[in-house]
Amino acid sequence: MGKLIAVLSGKGGTGKTSLCAGIASALADSGERVLCVDCDVGLRNLDISLGLADYCALTFADVYSGRYPLSGATQHPDFPSLFFLTAPASCGCTDVDTEKFTAFLEEAKKQFQYILLDAPAGIEAGFQLCAQHADQVILVTNADPASVRDAARAGELLEKMGKTQVRVAVNRVNEKLYRAVRVTIDDVMDRAGLPLLGIVADDTDVALAAAFEQPLLRYNKRSEAAKACKRIAKRLQGFPEPIPYK
Repeated sequence: MGKLIAVLSGKGGTGKTSLCAGIASALADSGERVLCVDCDVGLRNLDISLGLADYCALTFADVYSGRYPLSGATQHPDFPSLFFLTAPASCGCTDVDTEKFTAFLEEAKKQFQYILLDAPAGIEAGFQLCAQHADQVILVTNADPASVRDAARAGELLEKMGKTQVRVAVNRVNEKLYRAVRVTIDDVMDRAGLPLLGIVADDTDVALAAAFEQPLLRYNKRSEAAKACKRIAKRLQGFPEPIPYK
């Protein structure tokens, strides 16, 4: 059975979607069979970060309703073992049939080694929908006080849901800014109250890759953010990859 990973954030603007796409690409680049699902119903944009904006993609509702098979998921042209389903655009998270969604995910775990769910930002219905099924949660935060506070709140809710495999990824790290405001990664971990999965540098290549509608690992696989995604992917695979930070 595959592993289901929910990629969550307590607030918007943390770079959660681009990080989800980077991790999914890195897992597929290492040979894993990966399904990446956009669960941000109504505000979907994972396709842009994956470099699939010009491709027609089934929605997860198309699959769970039985209209199309899971095998119809869009195959990535650059990473052949990476597949994608988008979110339906004409309904809300509360309209998702949770029973059928659960059955769809169970079937996906039989066909893929990793299933990544890109959840809507915040702690509303989409958060609950993705988190309740997750074997593991990646909680994405920045270092600003609002992001860390919201990450801590999200962590509390996940604990109440019985989720024990929750780790934080600190995104858009700017070392010069950190030094100026006297903030460290340890401070972020302490305030969020969660163990660290990885650190991703504030990297203009992330925005440039999205602007050119290319996946980050294809646009510049040697960029600092791409390297960080690869390290996170290795940790998810169980390899003892170090986390470099000062």
